[in-house]
Amino acid sequence: MKAIAGQFVTEMRPFLYPARQMIKQGCMSTRSPQTSRKPPDRVWQRMLSGRRLDLLDPSPVDIEVDDIAHGLARVARWNGQTLGDHAFSVAQHSVIVEEICGRLDPRLPAADRLMALHHDAAEYVIGDMISPFKTVLGDSYKDVENRLTEAIHVRFGLPARLPAKLKKLIKRADHICAWHEATQLAGFAAPEANRFFGKPPEDIVLTLEPQPPTQAQASFVARHETLLHEKERVA
Repeated sequence: MKAIAGQFVTEMRPFLYPARQMIKQGCMSTRSPQTSRKPPDRVWQRMLSGRRLDLLDPSPVDIEVDDIAHGLARVARWNGQTLGDHAFSVAQHSVIVEEICGRLDPRLPAADRLMALHHDAAEYVIGDMISPFKTVLGDSYKDVENRLTEAIHVRFGLPARLPAKLKKLIKRADHICAWHEATQLAGFAAPEANRFFGKPPEDIVLTLEPQPPTQAQASFVARHETLLHEKERVA
């Protein structure tokens, strides 16, 4: 029996030696294979209200106006490259755009004005990216922005998507506000601002003074509550 065993080892040595070398070099493992799972990437944002907002599948129930106002009041327009002791926030910009919409169309119903107020509301999560960077990111950015905007609208009893006519009106008001921001706060000369945003109507003249975040936040919430109450009253 010992002779047979010795002969077996002798015959198998050419096969066993490479295996030992591979184990020693880390090419083979003597341990049983285990499945390594990478933890999923986090795609939600925790809000100060305690809500957790999923960016890929945002739910209206996870949206609160206080979270929106808090975020927008601390998101700077123009990447913060504006004059003044405070950044010109998206919250302040949004309140002004809604006001301009009302001046362009005095008969605009409260629901439409509420959508104008929230035209940049998705930026409380994703921030205010300058237009050149949005172009670089392409459709992936717009997809996330659109899903967030739709969830915000549904949360406050608004149509998920902007009607084309209202979208055009908000865009015009946005450009009027941006023209004044550019020329008063961001260092643009009027002819340059005209090329990017168009010349604003002569009867709409704004004097802009960047507000502290708490003031911009309070103004946004107050305007939201006023419009929401008016919308529900006439519904």
